[in-house]
Amino acid sequence: MFCLCNHDKPGRSLIGRAGIFLLLLFASSLFAESSIENQDAEAWLVTYGPGEIYWQRFGHNAIWIRDRELRLDHVFNFGFFDFEQENFFLRFLQGRMLYFSAARPAREEFAGYIDENRSIRAQRLDLSADQVDRLSRFLLHEVRPENREYLYDYYRNNCSTRVRDALDFALDGLLKAQTLPIPARQNWRDHTRRLTVDDFWLYLGLETGLGATVDQDINRWDEMFIPAELAESVGTVSISDAGRVRPLVLEDVLLYESSFQSPAAFPVSSWLRYLLFSLAVIMATWLLCRVAPAGAIRAVSRTWLVMAGVFGCILLFFWFGTDHLVARVNLNLLVFNPLYIFIAFWKGQEKIQFSIISGFAVLALLMTMLPPGQYNLDVIAAFLPLNLAAAWSLVRAAGDPRPGVIA
Repeated sequence: MFCLCNHDKPGRSLIGRAGIFLLLLFASSLFAESSIENQDAEAWLVTYGPGEIYWQRFGHNAIWIRDRELRLDHVFNFGFFDFEQENFFLRFLQGRMLYFSAARPAREEFAGYIDENRSIRAQRLDLSADQVDRLSRFLLHEVRPENREYLYDYYRNNCSTRVRDALDFALDGLLKAQTLPIPARQNWRDHTRRLTVDDFWLYLGLETGLGATVDQDINRWDEMFIPAELAESVGTVSISDAGRVRPLVLEDVLLYESSFQSPAAFPVSSWLRYLLFSLAVIMATWLLCRVAPAGAIRAVSRTWLVMAGVFGCILLFFWFGTDHLVARVNLNLLVFNPLYIFIAFWKGQEKIQFSIISGFAVLALLMTMLPPGQYNLDVIAAFLPLNLAAAWSLVRAAGDPRPGVIA
């Protein structure tokens, strides 16, 4: 069993123990005061910062319920998945991945995140006793074995949107009513880019696989698929009661501060690093082929074009053959075109090959400025030069009359 954001890190055990001890001392005094001034039942939104592992880059969140009557001091978490689940990888490929919810004692939950050196932010919500009770019973229903599984969607139905929806249920729709009309500060792709930009290959892989559906305009409600955005939005919600307006958040405390650097607030331009990477690959390949056996440049060029075509078939499969909505309308098919598999072996038609591949390259560049408005400059910078270099190498090799000469 694995949690989206919780894995043991033995190397940080001393840090974890010290952090947990300080956290418990702080929490004991904090909750002793808050329980006196409020009711016995409390609801907290807990937000965890990003971690080191790739699936932790977006952060995580949960709901912490402290209810004496129900004997709860538990954190309800919607971010669990199981690699040993039946047909796990097949379901992943099909876009039908199952996640599940679980409740864990607060001390156990926080210990895991502190041990991973991930920040823990807690916001106590100004909910009535009836609202906390309603929320608690809803969460208890959600973690029952027969109810806990749900069909995961990266942006529309993930661990954060589940927390958002639970809070909105307790608030009788107030959270949605106050955030739905507000445009998002960034769309789904913008958040994906800014939170993964430090990982060279993860970033490039996501940019290749995500289609134009993630570039559409969204609202603040949709933007709360990011845990930190949900925390910020909750902090802006106000409650009107008997003519008096008060904030939803009573307390906002940082229970544990991570030493990790905070992610960028907005996406940064990174296409240049992928262009330089592509040019470096071209130069290295050319130098190696200069000392390789005759015909190496042809073999390398055709191999790359076949690979690009295979990648295109994979993109088509994710678009039309799976439930991955985020992979649809993917303009990266202009970079990874299935036709390249056949084009690669058109012997004697190298100039036509180059013209077709150049045409797709021009079209890919033009489409960056046209609807549906997919951002794919990084993919273009990384792979278009490789396509053009492969096609041009075949033209040069075919034009040299000497047998076996390497272009």
